Amino acid sequence: MSVLVNKDSRIIVQGFTGSEGTFHAGQMIEYGTNVVGGVTPGKGGQEHLGKPVFNTVEDAVKEVGADTTIIFVPPAFAADAIMEAASAGIKVIITITEGIPVADMVKANDYIKDLDCTLVGPNCPGVITPEEAKVGIMPGFVFKKGNVGIVSKSGTLTYEAADQVVRQGLGITTAIGIGGDPIIGTTTKEAVELLINDPETECVVMIGEIGGQLEADAAKWYQESGSKKPIVGFIAGETAPAGRTMGHAGAIVGGSDDTAQAKKRIMSECGIHVVDSPAEIGVKVKEVVG
Repeated sequence: MSVLVNKDSRIIVQGFTGSEGTFHAGQMIEYGTNVVGGVTPGKGGQEHLGKPVFNTVEDAVKEVGADTTIIFVPPAFAADAIMEAASAGIKVIITITEGIPVADMVKANDYIKDLDCTLVGPNCPGVITPEEAKVGIMPGFVFKKGNVGIVSKSGTLTYEAADQVVRQGLGITTAIGIGGDPIIGTTTKEAVELLINDPETECVVMIGEIGGQLEADAAKWYQESGSKKPIVGFIAGETAPAGRTMGHAGAIVGGSDDTAQAKKRIMSECGIHVVDSPAEIGVKVKEVVG
């Protein structure tokens, strides 16, 4: 099993012919991902990287049955790209773009909330189901198939956690980089819930950071769910000074519950195995999986 993406996903790339879209689409195709085409307005009918180019997402859905998209559209136009994908019937919308204006994301989130789709991101590394589909910018060679799910706000720590899990002789079901912006589609709780409910996922790694309530919400849901699947948790930003944004736009301490210490306390109280250093993630996963 997997969540969100797999070998049967029919993936398009919005911003296909741009430099970022070209590079990462090429990497995805090389990985074996089922990329069925891409979208660049005004370039419909052309071919790029051996795949058809469409003017609109709607055309791609009609012509090649696309059901998943990855967005490499510049920030000023990315929210429109999200709404276009959702209205065309795309089920999984993975948005890599960083720096989308918050007001634009408020509008996009409101637009898609009643539509049958899942938004991951923006400002995220994407989603990977090892050996099936890499829909993102992560280094595919780090990920091996297995029974550990990963949810992370940090792109780099997603890869680090996967590498450690693999070095312990284990592997990954699906890794979801949810993104570090103030307004994102799939929350930590929603991503954790997907993996807890996946029959092949035996353990979840949850990587958060200072700022916001996402990790606390996920921890409380986990406690209430009564799930026996272990979660290993880490919070980045322990030494961040209050009031300063750290790396991600959403990583800023706004109140007493936003600190790394407070989040770690809440997670521990809810039954999550919390580690103090990212270097301990792989060992702790091995320990709790048994």
